[in-house]
Amino acid sequence: MPHYNAMELMICCAARELEDGRTVAVGTGVPCAAAMLAQRTHAPRLTILFEAGGVAPQLPTMPISVGDSRTFYRACMATSMADVMETCQRGLVDYTFLGGAQIDAYGNLNSSMIGSDYTRPKVRLPGSGGANDLASLCWRILVVTNHDKRRFVEKLDFLTTPGYLTGPGAREAAGLPPGTGPFRVITDLAVLGYHEQTKRMQVLSLHPGVTLEQVRANTGFEIGVVETLRTTTAPSDDELRLLRQEVDPRRYILGRA
Repeated sequence: MPHYNAMELMICCAARELEDGRTVAVGTGVPCAAAMLAQRTHAPRLTILFEAGGVAPQLPTMPISVGDSRTFYRACMATSMADVMETCQRGLVDYTFLGGAQIDAYGNLNSSMIGSDYTRPKVRLPGSGGANDLASLCWRILVVTNHDKRRFVEKLDFLTTPGYLTGPGAREAAGLPPGTGPFRVITDLAVLGYHEQTKRMQVLSLHPGVTLEQVRANTGFEIGVVETLRTTTAPSDDELRLLRQEVDPRRYILGRA
């Protein structure tokens, strides 16, 4: 039996994607936990930005919202949402974490509604917030989510946040900055990326004990597979210690597994 849970594995996978010296726009929850873990391991010079205006704080413990006073603790700047979004617009933010109720093969996200009638949806969701802006302007989009057919769908009920839209060249044709777009999707089953030419989602690595058949069975569209399929590296003892004792000792996030 593994000595970690699915949430701990997903956070560790997300943290490993964040490079030292880069910038990342995060919300609270899993994205914040991943950024905090990255700073405490391989990326001490990672700059964290919060939508509410905290820039490069030294996070002592897990904040409970993007406007929590801890997101400004020993920060380089205590500014505004407008300034953070302008920083993204200027091309200075490398990574952002986003989520949604649905994601398709090109990394487009739906966080607006479930159903076929916008005026009378089956479920009304929170909407974009700053997600559309961040997805449009940051260089690389990361998504952390559970893996099931209800989320990984052939066609979104509503397009809230652009991924690669309809495929190669579509982002650029829509006026979005060249070179930006979806980068990784980290689930409780696998780490996913995107094919360089087709821009469709593909499996990069399977988590320990997970089969490719499980991933395909829980995906509502045809998903690609890289030529050399790896097994995801399990969380190390040091990563788990930092997560449990420093990043989220009260288990606000880790306890969701």
